[in-house]
Amino acid sequence: MSEARILVVDDEKNIRLTVTQCLQPQGYTVKTAINGQEALAQLEEYDPQLMLLDLQMPGMNGLEVLEKAKERLPDLHVIMISAHANVENAVDAMKLGAVDFMQKPFTPKEIRELVARVLGRENITDLPSDYDSLMSAAKHRISKRQFDEAITLVKQAIATNPNNAETFNMLGELLEVTGDNLQAMKNYRVATDLDPAYRPAQKNLERATSSPKSRLKM
Repeated sequence: MSEARILVVDDEKNIRLTVTQCLQPQGYTVKTAINGQEALAQLEEYDPQLMLLDLQMPGMNGLEVLEKAKERLPDLHVIMISAHANVENAVDAMKLGAVDFMQKPFTPKEIRELVARVLGRENITDLPSDYDSLMSAAKHRISKRQFDEAITLVKQAIATNPNNAETFNMLGELLEVTGDNLQAMKNYRVATDLDPAYRPAQKNLERATSSPKSRLKM
């Protein structure tokens, strides 16, 4: 059980309720905010360790909230919540300091696993800053079966180059290996949208769609 403090920021009541209900039984202390202004007002008093932040909100959007929140609490972990169509914005958020992102719709199980992964993740020291080095480091982690660290590196690679089908396909494979088939298929679809002729993503999507209970092995 964890006693980490989590702030959920989303203008949709059902999202706030769903996330709260799936995290509180894990021992987390969870507070919510309905917009960016309310979230920023809670930061200093509540001092959360993790914030789940929606990208698209009325008034101050998620990117603005992220930038201001990181100025106030530089060590705050932020997971961005985005719709499929807003993947590029999620990538921009990672450039501003978000540690991860999740695409809607998501299940309670996916939220629990991602939060546990982020809060339990050891910081990867000497993180490369360029795409090729990040991908090389990710493949090295995969060879050692360090899949969580590989996911971190691949998402950072996406932040440096969000238009590469190979990267989204690799992220999909890593998510599928770790049991997150729904998010895996979303990333396969992003890869095929970026490059409809990219066969590895096509094959992965076809296989994952036809056998949703199967799990890719790496």
